[in-house]
Amino acid sequence: MSFLNTLQPKERDTLRRVVRIVHMKHHPKHFQTDFEADKIIEAIGPEIAARMIKVGVDNKILDK
Repeated sequence: MSFLNTLQPKERDTLRRVVRIVHMKHHPKHFQTDFEADKIIEAIGPEIAARMIKVGVDNKILDK
């Protein structure tokens, strides 16, 4: 089972936004979908994802 299902919707949105900004910045816009972001999140694992959520919240990523 995917650990993404255990996240709250706000956490998932923050994590997807961080992944798009950091990991997908050189990809074409049509490639930057939720599905592709979720694949990257699954690959990095829950520990790193938790740190990325914290960075996103600390830097107010959703406010931008």
